[in-house]
Amino acid sequence: MSTPRLIVAAPQSGSGKTTIAVGLMAALRRRGLTVAAFKVGPDYIDPSYHGLAVDGAGHNLDSWMLTPAQVTASFCRRSQNADVAVVEGMMGLFDGISGIDDTGSAAHIARLLAAPVLLVIDASALARSGAALVQGFRDFDLRVKLAGVLLNRVGGPGHAQMVADAIESAVGLPVLGYLPDDAQLRLPERHLGLIPVAEAERRAWVDRAREQVEQSVDVERILAVARLAQREGIVGKDSFDPFAPQQPTPVARIAVAQDAAFNFVYADNLDLLRAAGAEIVFFSPLADPALPPGTEAVYLCGGFPEIYAQRLAENHSLLLAMRRAAADGMPIYAECGGLMWLADAIVDGEGARHGMAGVLPGASVMTPRLTIGYRTAKARVDSWLWRAGEEVRGHEFHHSVWEGRPATSEAAYEFQPGAIQPESLLDGVVQGNVVASYLHLHFLALPVLAERFVRAAAKWAATGSSQ
Repeated sequence: MSTPRLIVAAPQSGSGKTTIAVGLMAALRRRGLTVAAFKVGPDYIDPSYHGLAVDGAGHNLDSWMLTPAQVTASFCRRSQNADVAVVEGMMGLFDGISGIDDTGSAAHIARLLAAPVLLVIDASALARSGAALVQGFRDFDLRVKLAGVLLNRVGGPGHAQMVADAIESAVGLPVLGYLPDDAQLRLPERHLGLIPVAEAERRAWVDRAREQVEQSVDVERILAVARLAQREGIVGKDSFDPFAPQQPTPVARIAVAQDAAFNFVYADNLDLLRAAGAEIVFFSPLADPALPPGTEAVYLCGGFPEIYAQRLAENHSLLLAMRRAAADGMPIYAECGGLMWLADAIVDGEGARHGMAGVLPGASVMTPRLTIGYRTAKARVDSWLWRAGEEVRGHEFHHSVWEGRPATSEAAYEFQPGAIQPESLLDGVVQGNVVASYLHLHFLALPVLAERFVRAAAKWAATGSSQ
């Protein structure tokens, strides 16, 4: 039998599904249950709150970047020892890659996992109309099982009862609880959404969300809904386990940036590297004076280096160590914030210039414009990570642009035209053994990337070259 599971979704972004999902995860955990926590789509921040709620880690399920078999393999691995799995959706329930296709949506994940859906609606300005809204979502795709409703931002118990009466009498779906319109349940945001848990203490907020869920949400009935799904099989599960260890002992040491400035990395990426033979060691670009001893390759993930640009600029010894590592040909892979740190400088939102590692020419300059979306990327040249012509799916999410890049530098990728990216664009750079780009990758989409990463690190350690 499969793991009890459910999906917390909403008609649209901003409905409060993160607050309810986190509060529910924490309430289930407090009952002594082991909770597997997931987020639909390419999100690094919400899973950090999930991890805090379940005393573990949050994970992603992305059915656009990954195949159905890869999605279900990841889900089954992460939930195999759990008592219950809670999946938070993204945007609206049916919002996916395009207006005519819900690939990548919470609804798509619900079908793959045969998971019931709890619909969170913002009831702050609703009464009987809430029933019409819920009926539309229930009937839009009958392959998606809407199992119940949760009301958010209600004016009080009387308002909650009015909306619940409308939904239950007219639609026949149970309303399993509500959350009040409470300023203490709202989290501050900035230019890329919520502030990651790595940067701020959020335990008090998680506890507040849990307490409110326990007061006004029927957690036991929700758990019963999740357990009904246990009888259903997982769609498209492949017998192949991409996370099975390929090496009995580590053969290479890869240093991964991890602190308040750099924390956008998929847990699956690190586990795939470990399976391929990597020993993962973490370091802080904010605080550590040098790379970890024995480092044989570096993984610079994304984050918010622009927020910490002054502190990063003051860590002169580590910046020098990175320049030396790049000059020595050590394999260095950088995504988004990692590319920004490798540049000559970061120019922040106030126009102040902060010196960075100087591995890459030019500066990363903050702009008001948000670049966001899925990308299909084709590798431009051979490198230790890529073979020219290979394609992979990834995503971008940044407010900066790379200015001053030499016209003669070799791009890492050519983004292919598509529904979200209408024109072909070049991105990133391959410079020596540095592969850097604004593109975020989920290695499970092409697991050979993890194997190549480890091989390049081991080869560099043995010969001083990864080519």
